[in-house]
Amino acid sequence: MTAEDLSVPAAELMIVGHYDKAAGYATRRAGGSPSWLLLWTEAGAGLVEQGGVSCEVRAGDLVVLGSGVAQHYRVRAGAGRWRFWWVHFQPRPSWAAWLGPYARGDGCHLVAGVPAAVHARIDLAFERALRDARWVPPGHPRPQPASGAEAAEGPGTRAMPEPEQRLGAGPGVGPGVGEARVPAVVVAGPARELVLGAVEEVLVLATASARQDGSDDGDQRVRRAAAIIAAEPGAPHSVASLARAVALSPSRFAHLFAEETGQTPMQAVRQARVRHAASLLEVTDMDVGQVAAASGFVSPFHFSRAFRKEYGLPPRDYRARIRPATG
Repeated sequence: MTAEDLSVPAAELMIVGHYDKAAGYATRRAGGSPSWLLLWTEAGAGLVEQGGVSCEVRAGDLVVLGSGVAQHYRVRAGAGRWRFWWVHFQPRPSWAAWLGPYARGDGCHLVAGVPAAVHARIDLAFERALRDARWVPPGHPRPQPASGAEAAEGPGTRAMPEPEQRLGAGPGVGPGVGEARVPAVVVAGPARELVLGAVEEVLVLATASARQDGSDDGDQRVRRAAAIIAAEPGAPHSVASLARAVALSPSRFAHLFAEETGQTPMQAVRQARVRHAASLLEVTDMDVGQVAAASGFVSPFHFSRAFRKEYGLPPRDYRARIRPATG
């Protein structure tokens, strides 16, 4: 077995770690890896190559590398350091739809320029993943260290990528802790699902907030306003408040929104509120007045009128049709 063989993690293992590496650090896997690899850059810069694809990464860039393709990543020439989180994992099937728009070829996905507003939340998700990797349900005995060399190395480290067995001399420390973050290996059980949940949160936050190169989904400011409406339809939205949220004048925002969507901002708000109300009618026992208030309508009368216009029948009749009486 060669040193390069030792640098390839076993496919079934999930490994979470954090590095702060100086110039000269590099990892190369000529045969690729049986697991996927996620790299989130916090500071500095790296150069990531997979197959025939090469990309420079800086703070706020997320790279996801598929399995089975030759890969080489390192501190970028001229950069003094590269501080990043990394996770070896097997993806959930649903993740393909989120990553697809960011594919660069040869299994390499680059989500570049994730907005600074979500960096702290992404960092916290990685911190949680590192903690959850070692989580044991209350009342369950923790695994006892093995004897001899295996105990010294820690569980699973023999299958860990060789460069990731040694913590670098750089800071690489948790906030206010003063100790290097030691990579954690997750084999199975609840801890694995918790870590996958944290990785999923990272992917959702990054892919949903980053701008796609060449995106044809329309004006980014209109998309953001539409996302604000969809996230909380019952909030007291107005043309002025939505315009402020996307740094436009009310008149410019209203014109741009109508041009992009074919409806005015307040028509979009009313539609979102009615659809939100329909969902509440379908799955809750809230009365019509409560549904109206929770969906942002000033009175049950206004709610009923708007609902009938959208669905062709009043709220009570809609609920009776969707949820017929039983027994």
